[in-house]
Amino acid sequence: MCLAAPGKIEEIIGVDPLNKIGKVNFGGVIKDINLSYVPDAKVNDYVIAHVGFALNIIDEAEAEKLLEDIKLIEGFADEEWGGDEL
Repeated sequence: MCLAAPGKIEEIIGVDPLNKIGKVNFGGVIKDINLSYVPDAKVNDYVIAHVGFALNIIDEAEAEKLLEDIKLIEGFADEEWGGDEL
């Protein structure tokens, strides 16, 4: 199973569409994410990212809902397997 995570673009580096990198905040963890698949992305947009690439731009409400769902899954894993993470 693959999981894409929602994050907020805090900074964009570069103007070349194929090398545009965003500093994306995933709940306090900042990662460099390639924005070439979402050329219209801008600072303060939320994106869904997987393996270092932003795949889609989403709105804030959808991002918050996805984060809630991820927390529910993590809670289920803790209850079911007694672990701290998936």
